Amino acid sequence: MNKKYILIALGIILLTILILFSMGRIPFCKCDIISLWSSDVVSNQQSQQLADPYTFTHVIHGIAFYFILWAIFRKRLSPVQRLLIAIGIEGAWEILENTDYVINRYREATISLDYYGDSIFNSVGDIVAMILGYFMAWKLSTKVTIAAVIVIELLLLYFIRDNLTINIIMLVHPIEAIKHWQAM
Repeated sequence: MNKKYILIALGIILLTILILFSMGRIPFCKCDIISLWSSDVVSNQQSQQLADPYTFTHVIHGIAFYFILWAIFRKRLSPVQRLLIAIGIEGAWEILENTDYVINRYREATISLDYYGDSIFNSVGDIVAMILGYFMAWKLSTKVTIAAVIVIELLLLYFIRDNLTINIIMLVHPIEAIKHWQAM
């Protein structure tokens, strides 16, 4: 990847950071701990550290963006140009995800009662995870990539009773039985 594309990618990430900061998002966890990983999805560090179990859902975002953008733009844009679009989409999602509307939706529709949005540090980690997923889909076979998505979804389901599929279901059309099962 040449310098121009790297600078554009960094510019998109920096713009996302600036918008999140202007929205009042905190740079790091209010808990005064800065860590690369937080495994406890019900702690005050959830979505506050660089990575957590939900970071793996952003890897799946990258995989999905690769295939969607490939289907739409494969003849017109290079994989790197499509990656820049994916970074822009993920940055936009991080901004939308941290609006009061979406934060409140998570709180009312899911088991995330104490969720108060991502730290900027966590949002950057999520963007980096999406980039990793994009590169996985770009460089690995389709079968291996699909297998990775299935494994990630199943492991998240087993370890935290949540994954990207359930997250989407609960945001779009909450099911009380799922919410109850997650709380057990």
